[in-house]
Parts: sequence; C-alpha cells; structure tokens
Amino acid sequence: STRSAELERARLGPAPRSRCAVRADDTEELMAYSICEPCVGTKDTACVDVCPVDCIHPRKDEDEFEAETMLYIHPEECIDCGACVPACPVEAIFANDEVPDEWTSFCETNAVWYEGK
Repeated sequence: STRSAELERARLGPAPRSRCAVRADDTEELMAYSICEPCVGTKDTACVDVCPVDCIHPRKDEDEFEAETMLYIHPEECIDCGACVPACPVEAIFANDEVPDEWTSFCETNAVWYEGK
C-alpha cells in the first residue's frame, strides 16, 4: 500500500546521493563540483564572478557564451573552495558527492565541455 511505502521511505531516510567521477589519463578522479540541470537556459554568471581561479566558463565575454545553454566547471582547475555554490541563484551547483541521482550525467557534461580546450 501507499502508506507502507511511505513508512519504509521514512525508515530508510533520504535516497543516497551519487558521486561523480570522470576519467582522465586512465585514472578515475573525483571532481569537486558540477553545474547541473537548473543552469540550463539560465546561465546566470554570479558563480563566474565569485570563482577565485576562473574555472567556470563560458564567461559573457567569451565567444561560446551565446551558443551554450549552460555554464561548466573545469574539473582540473576547480580548487574545491565552494564559493560558487551559494552564489548560484538557481541552486544548480553541487559538490559531486551531493549531486542528485537524476543529474549525475551533468558531471560528465562539465568535464567533456573542456576536452580539447
């Protein structure tokens, strides 16, 4: 019944979160943060402005900005400071061990955007 399913979910607690890892040079490395689905179509650059190492792109002054649907965090340049998380007005940025299961594909999306750049 629906009631027993609700009780079971309450007993088990929240669903586990996924960890996002990307492959780089035949090693699996955990990225610090990823920008996820809420950024799509928004591209608010408040996160870009607070990043101390300029690892979120494209910036408004970059050619790719108009064509892209979202912003991306560079997996190797991010220093894991977390400054971008509270700056994001649409709550699209997550530490990779906190990315909701439905958005784990965005971890790879962030990493792939930087390949060859």
